[in-house]
Amino acid sequence: MILSELLSVIDPIEVIGDVNKDIRSLHFDSRRIGAGDLFVAQVGTAVDGHTFIDGCVANGAAAIVLSNKDYLPNLKSQISNLKCPTYILVQNTDRALGLLASKWFGEPSKALTLVGVTGTNGKTTIATLLYKLTRALGHKAGLLSTVVNYIETEAVPATHTTPDAIELNGLLRRMVDAGCTHAFMEVSSHAIAQERIAGLDFDGALFTNLTRDHIDYHKTFDNYRDTKKRLFDSLKPTAFAITNKDDRNGLVMTQNCKAAVHTYSTRALADYRAQILEEGFDGMLLNLNGKEVFVPLVGRFNVSNLLCIYGAALNLGFDELDVLRVLSTLTPVNGRFETIRSPKGWTAIVDYAHTPDAVDNVIQTIREIKKPSAKLITVVGCGGNRDKGKRPMMAQIAKRGSEQLILTSDNPRDEEPAAILKDMTDGLTPDELLSTLVIEDRAAAIQTACTLAQPGDVILIAGKGHEDYQIIKGVKSHFDDHEQVKKYI
Repeated sequence: MILSELLSVIDPIEVIGDVNKDIRSLHFDSRRIGAGDLFVAQVGTAVDGHTFIDGCVANGAAAIVLSNKDYLPNLKSQISNLKCPTYILVQNTDRALGLLASKWFGEPSKALTLVGVTGTNGKTTIATLLYKLTRALGHKAGLLSTVVNYIETEAVPATHTTPDAIELNGLLRRMVDAGCTHAFMEVSSHAIAQERIAGLDFDGALFTNLTRDHIDYHKTFDNYRDTKKRLFDSLKPTAFAITNKDDRNGLVMTQNCKAAVHTYSTRALADYRAQILEEGFDGMLLNLNGKEVFVPLVGRFNVSNLLCIYGAALNLGFDELDVLRVLSTLTPVNGRFETIRSPKGWTAIVDYAHTPDAVDNVIQTIREIKKPSAKLITVVGCGGNRDKGKRPMMAQIAKRGSEQLILTSDNPRDEEPAAILKDMTDGLTPDELLSTLVIEDRAAAIQTACTLAQPGDVILIAGKGHEDYQIIKGVKSHFDDHEQVKKYI
């Protein structure tokens, strides 16, 4: 693609050099730069891409996009060199990369009906079930999620909740080429803050809820909330926005939103409402906007998820009765309230809950369903190199909602597992600590829970859900909560 054509989507502060050259490829990773490529120098949290400019020039880069003007004086002296790349100074290289990536791949989001899902909890369930529902109704669709990406039926491994701008637009391009008409994607706060979604044309945005998470990155809850809100602020007038009226930040999200706004609630007046008529570990009978439907999902939090899905489906123009029919067939997403039955009569539930609110929601759901005489045994840990403030909170919530609590490792990453567990136990009183088991080895903790369980009891294994690995002291090893339970059984 000719450089001038690429640059038509951004507003450079200054351009030094020839813009009529042909660009071979687009990268933000300097190690991938070769002759004829364009390099975007991003300023990361640990590394500044500007420091790799000289190496990119040596490797034959045709163009450099940068935001640090301090690099320009030295660069201007090189312009007399015919092999010198073109330098494009911009305000924000993160945003420039998103816009350039979209242009590079032919603006694929404009050829799709693209719906983004944001919030703390529920993103994976909503995006995945919308993808399944759309395909069940006869449309080709794509999915970008925490668990796995799909290009129609082709599974593509997921490394982040929302991929980087180049990978993201590349996947959307593949969806268009595969004949997809719809795409559903989780939109993380990191992706919004880092402008990975810049240049995308959203036809709809969905808000789930907002609880404490990623404070290590955003520093304050207000920053976290305002970052999420940017997705809704950017919507075009022809798009739709659906927000959770039960969440105190639900209506905040849609302030100043130009799109058509719709609400859902399990408690208040809203466009989409539902109540649980009957509930068991196999599913719920719901009254959804005046119609009864049985769904093989469990929990009030899933009622909210289903309302969001239902509202999105109607805004996408799908027939209501067809939507209800498909909803009654949708099964839980991998690692989201998945039940495993033991021949001994107890039930294990594997769930990705890794925030205080998510743990509380899952525990309350189990307590509403299980028999009063049955015990709830909760196995939970907290991830390393993440928000330390939620650790004592999660321990408190888990302890006060369970008959037996077992604290264990999640993904310690580069932190000492014992230090993470100490942060969790700091949230417990001396009496609560006396009746709490602390077992650092997660496999041993799960086995202990299975050993303690009696007929009718429920074991909640929280935190990792779909993940099939553990990261301990920087080393990634295979580990799957499902496998550990089944191994014991």
